[in-house]
Amino acid sequence: MTSNRLDPITFEVVKNALDSLVDEMAITVMRTAYSGVVKEALDYSTAFCGADGQVIAQGLTIMLHLGSFPVAVQSVLTKYDGRINPGDVFVLNDPYTSGGIHLPDVFIIKPVFAEDALQGFVGAVAHQADIGGLVPGSNSTESTEIYQEGLRIPTSKLYAEGVPSEAVFDLIATNVRLPIQVRGDMRSQLAACEIGERALLALIDRYGAAELNRHCEALLDYSELRARQEISALPDGKYEFEDYIDADNIKEGPLKIVVSLEIAGDEITVDLEGSSPQVPAGINSPLPFTHAAIYGAI
Repeated sequence: MTSNRLDPITFEVVKNALDSLVDEMAITVMRTAYSGVVKEALDYSTAFCGADGQVIAQGLTIMLHLGSFPVAVQSVLTKYDGRINPGDVFVLNDPYTSGGIHLPDVFIIKPVFAEDALQGFVGAVAHQADIGGLVPGSNSTESTEIYQEGLRIPTSKLYAEGVPSEAVFDLIATNVRLPIQVRGDMRSQLAACEIGERALLALIDRYGAAELNRHCEALLDYSELRARQEISALPDGKYEFEDYIDADNIKEGPLKIVVSLEIAGDEITVDLEGSSPQVPAGINSPLPFTHAAIYGAI
């Protein structure tokens, strides 16, 4: 393990510094957001990801958002391979092309550069008060296709090398019922990313990029070790459960969720075989959020 070669006191300092980084991002969103769903209901999350998209630290807000960050960041890395520059900021919400959760949850992701290299990403995902679609608030189980749910934003540059894309800002504002609140909440996410970038650069100034990356790798090792220890303490075996989601507007009737969970040593395997298939209604869970829900529950 990488952590065996690190000073344990420095490791603890870095770990807590990264926790503080994402929590400060979360507090920034709470204090500057416009809409009640973000400012008061706290329906948002913040995260710091490594250069490969793995979540290193997550803010104390909505846990279930965070498991989808790696897919969202991966969409940036894939689509803009070789074209990610200092000052860029990315925006996305589409579950089918960009690792989104559902359309009201808009990701804003900023790459952080230091020592002439990409060092990671800071990001915030927030549930917008409206993103268009059939009904105000953009949450309708009566939708029969995603085009009725609102504006789909593929992974796009909101800023290119520090210059805002007015076309993207205007496109979003024109397609939502509450443009002032939506633009305000998005700017609160941008402010959080600025705060996160500033804190990360301060850590790099203090320890150097290579040393900080070693600590991030050690944090992942440490997290895996702790998780495997907890799993090992559980009795081996196979556990099953099923439940239903009301679906009065779907001809197939109530939707079944079936889960089979197998514990073997320090590993857990989760199988959703037997659950209802995708239905023509705004109630399906895309794969990034399905993964996130499983991670969160475990």
